[in-house]
Amino acid sequence: MSYAVEPWQLRWQGLSVGHLHQTESTFALSNGHIGMRGSLDEGEPRGLPGTYLNGFYEEHQLPYGEGGYGYPEAGQTVVNVTDGKIIRLLVEDEPLDMRYGNAIEHERTLDFRSGTLRRRTVWESPTGRRVTVRSERLVSFTQRAVAAIRYEVEPMDDLQLVVQSDLLANEPNKSRSSDPRVAAALDSPLVNDFTMAEKTRAVLCHHTKVSGLRMAAAMDHEIEVDGVDTRTEIRAEDDLARFTAAVDVPAGGCLKLTKYIAYGWSGQRSTPALRAQVEAALAGACQTGWEGLLQEQKEFLDDFWEVADIEIEGDDQLQQAIRFALFHILQAGARGESRAIPGKGLTGPGYDGHAFWDTEMFVLPVLTYTVPDAARDALRWRHSTLDKARERAKVLGLEGAAFPWRSINGAECSAYWPAGTAAFHVSGDVAYATQQYLNATGDEDFDRDEATEILVQTARLWLSLGHHDPHNGFRIDGVTGPDEYSAIVDNNVYTNLIAQQNLWAAADAAERNPCDATEEEIAAWRRAADAMAVPYDEMLQVHPQADNFTKHAEWDFENTPQDKYPLLLHYPYFDLYRRQVIKQADLVLAMHVRGDAFTDEEKARNFAYYEARTVRDSSLSAGTQAVLAAEVGHLGLAYDYLVEAAFTDLHDLHENVTNGLHMASLAGAWTALVAGFGGMRDHGGELTFAPRLPEELTRFSFRMSFQGTRISVDVSESGATYRIVDGTELTTRHHGEQITITADAPVTMPLPEAPDLERPKSPFGREPRRH
Repeated sequence: MSYAVEPWQLRWQGLSVGHLHQTESTFALSNGHIGMRGSLDEGEPRGLPGTYLNGFYEEHQLPYGEGGYGYPEAGQTVVNVTDGKIIRLLVEDEPLDMRYGNAIEHERTLDFRSGTLRRRTVWESPTGRRVTVRSERLVSFTQRAVAAIRYEVEPMDDLQLVVQSDLLANEPNKSRSSDPRVAAALDSPLVNDFTMAEKTRAVLCHHTKVSGLRMAAAMDHEIEVDGVDTRTEIRAEDDLARFTAAVDVPAGGCLKLTKYIAYGWSGQRSTPALRAQVEAALAGACQTGWEGLLQEQKEFLDDFWEVADIEIEGDDQLQQAIRFALFHILQAGARGESRAIPGKGLTGPGYDGHAFWDTEMFVLPVLTYTVPDAARDALRWRHSTLDKARERAKVLGLEGAAFPWRSINGAECSAYWPAGTAAFHVSGDVAYATQQYLNATGDEDFDRDEATEILVQTARLWLSLGHHDPHNGFRIDGVTGPDEYSAIVDNNVYTNLIAQQNLWAAADAAERNPCDATEEEIAAWRRAADAMAVPYDEMLQVHPQADNFTKHAEWDFENTPQDKYPLLLHYPYFDLYRRQVIKQADLVLAMHVRGDAFTDEEKARNFAYYEARTVRDSSLSAGTQAVLAAEVGHLGLAYDYLVEAAFTDLHDLHENVTNGLHMASLAGAWTALVAGFGGMRDHGGELTFAPRLPEELTRFSFRMSFQGTRISVDVSESGATYRIVDGTELTTRHHGEQITITADAPVTMPLPEAPDLERPKSPFGREPRRH
């Protein structure tokens, strides 16, 4: 795959049908509520068609060879909803199909500043008739329920042109699952409730068979052809609405079609109410008009880039990749509002559309410091699912709230019990993100109305899950940490440290805000946190990932063939669980998010130890490893991990971009730059920086927001310059030294020399992937 290297856009020239699966993901448009894969306007050829509404799913039974108490029973799978992207063109009755005739020119461009996907094609039909087609597509950041397309055709000769604009439900789609239950659930999942077609407008309403969710899709059109009469018609049936326009266009003339699309869904509202909702959204879009929607989109993105942009000098490909990552993170969360942020965003059906702990620990830090309202809304979704989390804890015999490992609606739907049942760190991750957001924004309303309840309920989980042991403080046994090649362990350091912070934060919140926590309960949280067990191997002078981890047998990396990765697909979990082999950063992640619990010397020794045992069979890992590599002084290695995180999707490093982009890895690129080379930390709510410049770059800068003040940090060989972009004053630290930045007085500080360290060993054959 090869994209043109340009700083503010992603452009693909020529047509490669074999790469459509991947480009449909990279060219996807979304606002967090609506997601549209970047398929061609004509609908064919195609890789994996997809239009998604956040939170709209179908249910199916979960498969178990043997059942067990507490196993989740229902799975949830994202549904490919009514496709409104399709606009077909017939040139003198020959359909424009990129597989036939001759595509003389063809390029597609995702523009990070306009927030649109543009296409330009010069096509010659099999009988020699030539047209130029231009289209531009957007999913609106400002009008949440709206998408729009401008489609223009210029013929080289006098030609009859016919355009067909569709709403298509139950689009034929090759099954992506080997589980027959899932395949059955996704076979024509939508049942028609209502159709309407009148003049240039149509509405289709459907519901799902099992989950019973209702949705509506609507379209309206404006057509322009200078001085030429146009014949139009519209019709609708159960799963198809089609607007057709036929016109004779002279050579040099132009047919312009503007298509407005609106979506809505609900688990409670009636079909007439949803119809009214989408028709109102359409009316608003038509009133704004195409140019108005474009202008609103650009203004929204101008504001985003002012607070979030990252500039890189010395690596043009990385510059493009970082902005690509930021744009897609924004698309995943901007208007999700009362819904989750799925692991793939709304770019594809991967992971069945589920949200994981990736959201809180990888995606939300980016949004917290750039688009805090989006981070708040994602946390409000977690708060809205507290009843399900409390019920899950009750089933497991625990107090408080046990948030799910994977879910769409808040109910656990993982059939893999060591994760779905034992990965209790997810509740601590939600609490961590909640406290991080509070520290970064000072949002008193959220603190009072949602945050305190989240923190209190998750603290109750830890107190009922752990116990005080006379030998070793407060223990949390029988859990699964972030590393999925270890399971059901005692005292996972990451879990214990995230729980410790959760307990302290809950105690503080319960004392700030009236709630049902008693003084005795608050005191018990503090006692447990203060006594939290953190295992340490005195002989090796490192922290074991969990009790006894450093006593396990080593994995034989040198005799593991490269085609046997990822290991979970080629070796039994039984063998993985009893050896020192790590799928993804675990103890290393603990040293990032709870760096206040480790000394500098411990971080350096721990990093080297775990670097030699981490195979990165997960896209979550590279960004975190970059952060700690930079902190302890391995700048070259940190740069390699930054590159791997940034190019996971653009270079399809895991060979699964077909199913959508990896939101956590995209966010990991931001983290590797801002927290890695920028040294940004927020321990205890104090914002600090410790920037370093890798030799591969001549300069980098990043922007972020903290407690309403927008700042930029510019790092070059001459030092680090801190500026106020919007606001009055901010006090922070640079490599431990306190500095105060004011609106009229930027502060420049020197960069200390990086230590000259030997590069630590990676597992044989698993070194980070370079350019």
